[in-house]
Amino acid sequence: MADERAPASPASPAGKPEKVALVTGSLAEPRLTRIAGEITDASLDPVVVNVGVKVAALMTAEIVERRLKLPEGTDRVLMPGRFRGDLDRLERFFGVPFARGPDEVADLPDYFGQKRRAADLSRHDVTIFAEIVDATVLDLDALVARALFLQGEGADVIDLGCLPDTPFPHLEDAIAALHERGLKVSVDSFDLSELARATRAGADYLLSLNETTLDVAKEGPAVPILVPATQGDLASLCRAVDACLASGQPFYADPILDPIHYGYTASVVRYAELRRRYPDIPILMGIGNVTELTDADTTGINAILMGMISELHIQAVLAVQVSPHCRTAVREFDRARREYFAARQAGALPQGFGGGLMGLRDRKPYAAAPDEIARLASEVRDRNFRIDVTQAGIHIYNRDGHHVASEPFALFPHLGVEADGAHAFYLGVEAARAEIAFKLGKRYAQDEGLKWGAAGEIAGSPEEAHRLTFKEAGTTLQAKSAKAKAGETP
Repeated sequence: MADERAPASPASPAGKPEKVALVTGSLAEPRLTRIAGEITDASLDPVVVNVGVKVAALMTAEIVERRLKLPEGTDRVLMPGRFRGDLDRLERFFGVPFARGPDEVADLPDYFGQKRRAADLSRHDVTIFAEIVDATVLDLDALVARALFLQGEGADVIDLGCLPDTPFPHLEDAIAALHERGLKVSVDSFDLSELARATRAGADYLLSLNETTLDVAKEGPAVPILVPATQGDLASLCRAVDACLASGQPFYADPILDPIHYGYTASVVRYAELRRRYPDIPILMGIGNVTELTDADTTGINAILMGMISELHIQAVLAVQVSPHCRTAVREFDRARREYFAARQAGALPQGFGGGLMGLRDRKPYAAAPDEIARLASEVRDRNFRIDVTQAGIHIYNRDGHHVASEPFALFPHLGVEADGAHAFYLGVEAARAEIAFKLGKRYAQDEGLKWGAAGEIAGSPEEAHRLTFKEAGTTLQAKSAKAKAGETP
């Protein structure tokens, strides 16, 4: 991904706007000129510079050094977002700062108008407990493997779920094995003897105790999660809270989030009431009753639940990912806690802080309008196929024609690649991506995978998912770049 943050502007004489050279090729020049004219910031003087090639993004640093003629007084140079040349080298050669702009020309006004740099997603204030619901029947190797996977998804505490009427003879060994790997452990059981064994074995947390079972907490160091003695009994939970406050016993309080149509709204109210009564106590919310028991994508559910958690300053969540549709629930909540923390710290709505919970839609799905693509297509003079998506459908065009349809099968007869298997395969893959983007309202860029937010990121390293990186060239761009390096005009 290109760095879409407008870097700090170099100092300019008082009253003089910063002259920014917007480097482009001949195909994109008309659109860039029009869009640059929409930038109304009086502190900027954007100047479009055509380097004399068709597609500037495919140039190498060597070609830029040979071809680029900067206007006099240029303060900064903005290269296309997909330009893959060495910016440091160009800065040394030309003596002015170079940066990459947004991937799409249409996003240029937002690039310059952005007031804050990319959000710091390294911070959060919510602890994630991730439950292994069948820990009782897993051997140590399988249990450790599952725990490490959940840690990679973002879990801070591994919750060992104990099955009813099922012995857990290796409970102590499981706690020790996870501690050896630096993991915190909670044990979740209805069996008080298992909870007593867990705290004596050094478990960090116990799920769950109520006002009638609090004595178990005295048998070891584990912090209890307090729940009502009977469903929905907030008074019972408050008595347990008061007892712990009086004795100095650390705890989390959980009023229990109930499933939709089985007390969900009333349970939400209980969380708000508990926070009203106790402004400073640590609260935990178990989210599985809603994520697991609702046929809806968990990204949206987690976004709404995280809003409540953020406003009520709830300090911990218990997440499960048992049902297939919940398989990325922990990862999504890890992203949610980071984005919402950044938004709350900024005193802002949870918009523009990474979009990790936007999987099916994009705020700006189309990089160009149909008439802009038509003008661009009319200027193409080579046989290379370009693919774009607008509200009119999927566009595929080269010098031989411009075709628009809502699905790939309607386009294939116009392409003339029946005898070229490799090319047909490539166009099929790209057209399929474009169709998905068109139907869902997502941003499509040729040679780039569709972006699915946190749900589509590779598991195992959540921190990597929060770091903006510059993506390697796709297969088509790699081939074209090879030609450019050989000195051919793109």
